[in-house]
Amino acid sequence: MQRRRQPAIDPRIAPEQGITKEGQPLSYNRAPVDDLAPWVARLYVTKVDLPADYTLDCGLFNDTACVRIQLAGAWTAQTATGPEAFDREALFFGPQTRRMPVSVTGSFISLGMALRPGACTVLYGVRIAELLDRMVPTDQMGRPSEQILWRFDPEATPEHWLATLEQMMRQRVEHAGGRVPDPIAARFEEISMRDPGMAIGRAAEECGVDRRKLERVVKRDFGMAPKQVLRRARALDMASHLRGVADASEANDIALRYYDESHLIHEFTELFGMSPRQFVERPQPIMTLALESRQARRLEALNRIAPGESRPWE
Repeated sequence: MQRRRQPAIDPRIAPEQGITKEGQPLSYNRAPVDDLAPWVARLYVTKVDLPADYTLDCGLFNDTACVRIQLAGAWTAQTATGPEAFDREALFFGPQTRRMPVSVTGSFISLGMALRPGACTVLYGVRIAELLDRMVPTDQMGRPSEQILWRFDPEATPEHWLATLEQMMRQRVEHAGGRVPDPIAARFEEISMRDPGMAIGRAAEECGVDRRKLERVVKRDFGMAPKQVLRRARALDMASHLRGVADASEANDIALRYYDESHLIHEFTELFGMSPRQFVERPQPIMTLALESRQARRLEALNRIAPGESRPWE
């Protein structure tokens, strides 16, 4: 698959964690410690220096629920319930069914934790389908934002922040009695990373259940039907390739998940609000950061790279 070279990011955008070989921004992201792996998908820290009056318009598209702690920056987001504005706050983002427009003015610090499918079900008792494409203060998840923010010194190191997040999650797991997500959800998540073109009937067989059982579990723990989950995973892998934060050796496999170019353009435009060509030609540092973190997690989950190993795009 041919891919146009990425436009360089605006030189006024200075990500502290560096850039890829093609000039795309990187975050500091890693897998959780082993004892939290059943509930936590990924942890990340992003620190970017910007002029105080500079507004960065971009978007996010995450396939997991996330706890996000914004320590700096004036943010806006277009959510399913309308526009939201926030600055220093702890927030819970539901999974996204499509690109969410976001913007930030001034330098920003964002850190967070992506949760695995089913974690919200067992830890918070929420209906994740009701939080799709939404964000709410963590107060609504049983933890007031202010009680979280005071733990995070803006001058601390990224690893200190992530260790603090892990300790908070460990306390939540203990409070919930250590309940783990449904193994069917975990198995389907692995399928979505490995082969998002798989037929739902075949996926049910791999999960060891009938199709109706798989549909019930996925709807409960992902908030979407299995077909939608796989369609989203396919588009996110394509988007990662287009942004230069995927394993180039997978390019042909990613392309063959679509019947033809018109199928790709139709699905991609529906989910991202722009064509693949427009997606490549428009600088999107925030989107790229999220895609890079997801691809790093995916390659580790599929044992393509070891945790902490250099990634193909670095």
